[in-house]
Amino acid sequence: MSKAERLIEMMITINAKKDFTVGELAHEFSVSKRTILRDLQELEQAGFPLYSEVGAAGGYHILKERILPPIAFSENEAKAIFFACQALQYHRDLPFEQETISVLKKFLNCLPFDIQNSITQIQNKVVFWIPDRHCDSPLLKSMFLVVINRHAATIRYSSTHSESTRTIIPIGLYAMNGLWYCPAYCTTANQARVFRIDRIKEIIEEKPYPKGKYPIPMSIQEYLEKTEFQNDSHIKIQLTSIGVKRCESECLLANGLKTFPTGDGIIDMKIHHTALEWVADYILPFGSNATVLEPPELIKLLQQKISELYQQYCIPE
Repeated sequence: MSKAERLIEMMITINAKKDFTVGELAHEFSVSKRTILRDLQELEQAGFPLYSEVGAAGGYHILKERILPPIAFSENEAKAIFFACQALQYHRDLPFEQETISVLKKFLNCLPFDIQNSITQIQNKVVFWIPDRHCDSPLLKSMFLVVINRHAATIRYSSTHSESTRTIIPIGLYAMNGLWYCPAYCTTANQARVFRIDRIKEIIEEKPYPKGKYPIPMSIQEYLEKTEFQNDSHIKIQLTSIGVKRCESECLLANGLKTFPTGDGIIDMKIHHTALEWVADYILPFGSNATVLEPPELIKLLQQKISELYQQYCIPE
């Protein structure tokens, strides 16, 4: 084994062990302790986060922020990584936003100039454009850690009509239409609810919760699959050609949009009942270009909103 190969293998081994002694590595790599010490010194000089402790129980340890060993990528694999990151750039809030910028800079600087130029062409010519619908989510990374650690969190939450303190057990996180959502079991309501991250104003406390006490799915995918056809409302909205064009840019409603040869169309789909108010807010400005056929709940929501506007603008004081 060459020295370069040994250093790479040592990085992989150290990352797996986290704690080790020089003697352990010397035995594993069949070299002297002096050679291992020289190798560790070179890794430290290269930025590998090691620290040592003296004494009988001493040894080497890796700092919390470990450095991963090098990975070989093909040209197309390198482009695929940047293409995937391109899809995330219009999410203004990401759990590891600064780290994403840092890793892309490091990665790009290590690539040959011709591949760098090719990636630049991809960035200049291809984008995943998402219409700007954004609310600051300063607690996104904190909630991300709560979810990953499988903890419960007591939060101060501002809903549409009020502010409350409640304890939730997160199921996971997902992003949709520029916003982040956290489905969670709410111990106050004794049922699963969906919380918008930008409406979480404070995480008051975070702590483990008794496993098995609450009906929490094992994964966010399992939750989404189970709820895809539960608590759904069947919506039918008739659209003029102008309404069709406006709905084509909204990815959620575009999934159920059917366009006719005349240019007009209809939205015929199932949607989670919690999204009905958002649908009402979205199509209200359509005016006569959208006619809700069902469900009655959506029609009632529109009537309430129109009545509020009428009270505000049409009735003299």
